[in-house]
Amino acid sequence: QVQVVESGGGLVQAGGSLRLSCSASGRTFGGYAVGWFRQAPGKEREFVASISWSGGRTNYKGSVQGRFTISRDNAKNTVYLQMNTLKPEDTAVYLCAAGPLYSSDWSGYDYWGQGTQVTVSS
Repeated sequence: QVQVVESGGGLVQAGGSLRLSCSASGRTFGGYAVGWFRQAPGKEREFVASISWSGGRTNYKGSVQGRFTISRDNAKNTVYLQMNTLKPEDTAVYLCAAGPLYSSDWSGYDYWGQGTQVTVSS
């Protein structure tokens, strides 16, 4: 069992930056792909970014490509999402998930955190 905890959310002005962290406890993240998803009020959960267990492969939602960077430090059991040039439409609860498959499909992930709120003001 892997317990997943997100941190780093907050309120930022448009154009600003935030770095989200996703930490694991119980078991290590090693061997698991990790994905970031987000959900805004009244909208469906959507894929943001994913990273393979080794960190060698990454994938991004088109609208965040070039602005967001996902990375991982397996020694620290932590995955990061660096978010730059934030836009009001990035406002959402950001959720981290771990699973055996490197995927953009949320159903492929087994372990989920509670989420961290990101609010971007215009």
